[in-house]
Amino acid sequence: MDTIERDAVAVPTIYSPLQLHGIDHVELYVGNAYQAAHFYRSMFGFRPIARAGLETGMRDRMSVVMEQGDIRLVLTSGLHPESPITRHAALHGDAVKDVAFTVENVELAFESAVRRGAKPVAEPVVREDEHGRLVRATIGAPGETVHSLVERRDYTGAFFPGYEAIVDAPRVRPVGLTEVDHVAVSMEQGQLDGWVEFYKEVLGFHQSHQEMVWTRTSAMNSKVMEDASGKIKFPCVEPAESGSKSQVQEYLDFNHGAGAQHVAFLCRDICATVGAIRENGVRFLRVPSTYYEALEARVGALAPEKLAAYEALGVLLDRDDEGLLMQIFSEPVGGRPTMFVELIERQGALGFGSGNIKALFEAVEREQERRGNI
Repeated sequence: MDTIERDAVAVPTIYSPLQLHGIDHVELYVGNAYQAAHFYRSMFGFRPIARAGLETGMRDRMSVVMEQGDIRLVLTSGLHPESPITRHAALHGDAVKDVAFTVENVELAFESAVRRGAKPVAEPVVREDEHGRLVRATIGAPGETVHSLVERRDYTGAFFPGYEAIVDAPRVRPVGLTEVDHVAVSMEQGQLDGWVEFYKEVLGFHQSHQEMVWTRTSAMNSKVMEDASGKIKFPCVEPAESGSKSQVQEYLDFNHGAGAQHVAFLCRDICATVGAIRENGVRFLRVPSTYYEALEARVGALAPEKLAAYEALGVLLDRDDEGLLMQIFSEPVGGRPTMFVELIERQGALGFGSGNIKALFEAVEREQERRGNI
């Protein structure tokens, strides 16, 4: 029988030892940054605001910075076949490399993180140009991903020193994305508790949710880690023992290790946003129509026109003690069954759609069957 077990997690008194202010940017290593920029502009409404490459003095890479609301995506590709960036894209496909945090003081944050057990990747470096001064350092994260620490209070440029503002960008139609809600990380079986401790002990996060999910062919353990402000959230998942290959294991196989399985973008009107993105050509996972027959019994009465709109678009709904949550999941954004995008609207809700996990897993499993991976 399909099962979901949820544990209430007591939230202790917490603080931010690194003085994190939120997600500064999410950087993806991709095969071709120009093509990826066109994809995220035309499909998801991101506006290119800055670029770096040979023309700006970058000899090993080119990057395009995309923006919508408070979201910054950095799309980076290597310029040489032996480049670590090129090798990363060849191994993992287009994938998240860096979930960077804005901090009050990089040197203090980096020192604190390393003292608490973080793997140092790059020590604090000061970069300056005519727009001011920016400081950056980097620590390790699950798989080959990293967390950069960025201090930009004295910097007024488009992004970083070495980047130039884009003033000739084509017209963009925003779709209503406002900020990064969370980044979900998949890791190999047996690694979950270790990385939960990393986020607790090194970054000062707390565990806000915990779930164990079984379906007929999948099993997953999940723990959600959040910073003190609740602005930075990482649902961390690992496959559990089951009789078949779970969608988490499929991700690990095709990503060749742990990494960011999806990025969730917050929006204010999910129906308008999903409608616009679908018109742009993005495909979303669908759940059986029977899902909506039982929806009101689980989340409460909805206006008939709203229920019809959610069903037409395939939007999932859930309710927790704080309010209502709407969410939907895209199909993978590349050729591999790895990274996808979640859209989420919160009307007070603080959770992650616990009541929808079974429906999502079953939808993903249908796609796995089509791909021959179950």
